[in-house]
Amino acid sequence: MAIVIPARGSTPIKGLRTDDLSWEDFLGRADRTTAGIYTAVEQPAYQFSNILFSSGTTGEPKAIPWTHLTPLKAAADGWCHMDIRKGDVVAWPTNLGWMMGPWLVYASLLNGASMALYNGSPNSSGFAKFVQDAKVTMLGVVPSIVRTWKNTDCTAGFDWSNIRCFSSTGEASSVDDYLWLMGRACYKPVIEYCGGTEIGGGFITGSLLQPQALSAFSTPAMGCNLFILDSNGNPLPHDSAGIGELALDPTLFGSSTTLLNADHHEVYFSGMPEWNAKVLRRHGDEFERTADGYYRAHGRADDTMNLGGIKVSSIEIERICNRVNDAILETAAIGVPPVGGGPEQLTIAVVFKDQSPQAEDLNQLKLMFNSALKKLNPLFKVSSVVVVPSLPRTASNKVMRRVLRKEFTQAKHSKI
Repeated sequence: MAIVIPARGSTPIKGLRTDDLSWEDFLGRADRTTAGIYTAVEQPAYQFSNILFSSGTTGEPKAIPWTHLTPLKAAADGWCHMDIRKGDVVAWPTNLGWMMGPWLVYASLLNGASMALYNGSPNSSGFAKFVQDAKVTMLGVVPSIVRTWKNTDCTAGFDWSNIRCFSSTGEASSVDDYLWLMGRACYKPVIEYCGGTEIGGGFITGSLLQPQALSAFSTPAMGCNLFILDSNGNPLPHDSAGIGELALDPTLFGSSTTLLNADHHEVYFSGMPEWNAKVLRRHGDEFERTADGYYRAHGRADDTMNLGGIKVSSIEIERICNRVNDAILETAAIGVPPVGGGPEQLTIAVVFKDQSPQAEDLNQLKLMFNSALKKLNPLFKVSSVVVVPSLPRTASNKVMRRVLRKEFTQAKHSKI
């Protein structure tokens, strides 16, 4: 069955199939609806309620069914960590193809809040005015949107004082950008939120009941137990600082139990260590637990590079490179294998705010990158700088570094 919207204004729609409805007739049915017309249908908890595809950051997108438990997970996260409650107005630029689309539906409506839906690009003063006029109380963001707001100043002059908190997901955020974001709403906190389509929400986040640190997480999500694995694949003690691949306790309410186009056990459990007689669940992100008890994301574990025998994440390098020059919009750090084999060579893909610079400017930029990276490690050295019009991203706004890696590697081979 399809609900068909006319292409131009209120032009009558012709040629509808028997079970189809025009938009006008659909609205007419809503006007005649009475409170008792719909009857709930009892279903098992694990009956599918939705099917989403993963972002495809690391390869072929996975078809992930959500069950009737997943909406409860989304609503619980919104209630517990973003304090979404009756009377709130929740906005989060997203779409129904990304998990944050259905998440927004469940996290707002099941908690008695309203959704604020904007038809258009969030990278505009129109959206900023919409947030003001809708009196949004919880505004969800992704870091690249915030970076654009800051660079274009398109939120200037609008009153966001109704916002009680922000929340951020999708990619690693910048301390400078998020301090600026807090300033748009009288320095209300930003609740970082990290999870996955297969989780139905978050596994690590922040809380309004704890002191928050910019671009950091303060707690596992409610009902979640997480582990950081050492270089041997063993879980670190929960109270110790360290960095490594993140793994999850498999007893996680609302998370996936099957895939429609892949082996669920092979993807998430095969080869993982045990803890308390349970095989831990793989996630694939690299996380750091700091000495003061916060967590920081370092991107996908497969987005790490080996530079001079030292393992480093792309995120760490990009955070430094993004701040080298005001003309830079964003960067991506890629480890490219040399043609004849050997250690990976560091290539920085650069997106500029305006037109591309001259070749001599790129040479100067390379020197600036190398100078800044010495603070991270004196052995790190940028091999080349490549200007790109934009970074390849998934539907959920994650940078696909594997696409750039493949492109740069092929370019090197073609020059032989």
